[in-house]
Amino acid sequence: MFTGIVAAVGNINSVAPLAGGLDAGVRLQIDAGSLPLADVALGDSIAINGACMTVVEKDASSFCVDVSRESLNKTVGLDAPGEVNLEKALTLAERLGGHLVSGHVDGLGRVHSFEPVGESRELVIDAPQELGKFLAYKGSIVVNGVSLTVNRVEDLSVDSAKVCRFSINLIPHTIEVTTLKHLRAGSQVNLEIDLIARYVERMLSAAKA
Repeated sequence: MFTGIVAAVGNINSVAPLAGGLDAGVRLQIDAGSLPLADVALGDSIAINGACMTVVEKDASSFCVDVSRESLNKTVGLDAPGEVNLEKALTLAERLGGHLVSGHVDGLGRVHSFEPVGESRELVIDAPQELGKFLAYKGSIVVNGVSLTVNRVEDLSVDSAKVCRFSINLIPHTIEVTTLKHLRAGSQVNLEIDLIARYVERMLSAAKA
């Protein structure tokens, strides 16, 4: 489990095919940046752009994870060198500053706009229609591993496709310490819905059956 509070921005230094070729997935070698690795052991989980991955190699300043082809097909930002948001798994001794996050990407969103609003910026994202029922005003959403609060949500059609468009306000600190600063209109992002919303929807749908 994670909190969605990014601990450091790291960098994917290399992407190497696993044995069996690209269809088998890739191994990422990641510079951990300011993320301390002294307490990280092989087999531990680290969220990379919101996707939970298992450490298979490490040294004092970097670590490696293996990413399956299925994970590559369901996420963005894990198939090429570049900056990534990092968070180590939650311990019971830590403050829960964001919300409970599983590190399982539920779908890909697309940035509709990312514009300044005073000192902050408004990030507007189009999510797949099937995720719309999990999004609510003042509810939680994870975008590329960052726990954020939904300020506005609406269902609409875009180019004949139905989407759920939601808006988020990003304060300067969040922009500074995460990779969200690099987003532009058209960028794809990893989305994880709120864990509680997931179970509530399941209970309600089961009750109707």
